Amino acid sequence: MAAETAAPAESARTWLVGLVRRTAFAVRAALSRRDGRATAVTVAAAYLVAYHLGLGHLGLRAGAVVSRPRFDLVVVEDPVALATRRVAPFQYEPVALLSAGPVEYLFAPVNAVVGLALAGLVGVTLAVSVVAWRGPAACRIGAGAGAAAGLPGILSGVACCGPAFLAVIGVQASAGLLAAFRWFLPASVAGLLLTLLWVGSQVDPAAAR
Repeated sequence: MAAETAAPAESARTWLVGLVRRTAFAVRAALSRRDGRATAVTVAAAYLVAYHLGLGHLGLRAGAVVSRPRFDLVVVEDPVALATRRVAPFQYEPVALLSAGPVEYLFAPVNAVVGLALAGLVGVTLAVSVVAWRGPAACRIGAGAGAAAGLPGILSGVACCGPAFLAVIGVQASAGLLAAFRWFLPASVAGLLLTLLWVGSQVDPAAAR
């Protein structure tokens, strides 16, 4: 009986290890191509900028003159204590203000880490999507995987920027709607990871050896 129980567990473990290995192969294959790398970098950079714009941490300084560049850096008195103070779901207090010419950037360490992680995940997912669509043989997957791989990336931008977006367009958000935004980030991350694993499941096992 013990041997029969151990066999399915070992089989599931072997399947999961193989799935992760095939997914890693698909990611490496996508990033080894020029179009895959260009997609990953471009999408990640654009997402990171949009992420900070949505949070209101990146914008133009009032009264700034482009012809007179000015660089200022202001740091709060206790940045370590302030950095982990949450001001909204998945939003934390900025600890520094950087002004470079007409551009202002509020630096919040936790927000920056979350943004970088999301940007990287979205960039990699869409890079795999593009490569799967343009050259499915490069990842040993079907071309149909490319269209599905890009869908979860759209939702992830709503996770942290949703309340700010509602404020910009002037929508009166109910408490229930605002509470729903708390689930967008984990749901988006889970969707992106599951998409990558699903793409990995389409990889020819022999190609990942």
